[in-house]
Amino acid sequence: MRYKDQRIGIFIDVQNLYHSAKHLYNSRVNYKELIKSLTAGRIPIRIIGYVVKSEGLIGGSRSEASKSEKLFFDALEKTGIELRVKDLQVYPGGLKKADWDVGLAVDAIRMASFLDVIILVTGDGDFLPLVEYLKWGLGRQVEITAFSRSASAKLKESADIFINMEEIPKILIKK
Repeated sequence: MRYKDQRIGIFIDVQNLYHSAKHLYNSRVNYKELIKSLTAGRIPIRIIGYVVKSEGLIGGSRSEASKSEKLFFDALEKTGIELRVKDLQVYPGGLKKADWDVGLAVDAIRMASFLDVIILVTGDGDFLPLVEYLKWGLGRQVEITAFSRSASAKLKESADIFINMEEIPKILIKK
């Protein structure tokens, strides 16, 4: 249930949304509309987006990719999203790793004591143990918001409320 006086925390897996919107719809996410829809008159205590910064400097100058990345990060912050930024890890042999799952989970657990509702914006099934702990261990309401087509079925089932992003008006911006 949604009530006006609920204190909410929104935790956004930006990489998950970016790739889902790009690959499923050849679009970008309208974060302003997303936040408006999720808050729905409730009290947002924290809105945190988890992003990965790409390699950045190429040949001593900023690449076009890193310039557009900075513009993207700035736009997220202008919508009221507090960013947690992690550098892309590149291992010998070229393997690249960029993962915020543990950081997002720790933040959600750490903040749960002063939130009524935790909203996880991700379709990643790796968050299933987090959802179960927040609900059954801490007694919090958990909402999952994701594109239904790419969201884990078990994650959708475990949520108190599942919000299908495809049903949020003006959520996609065509490229």
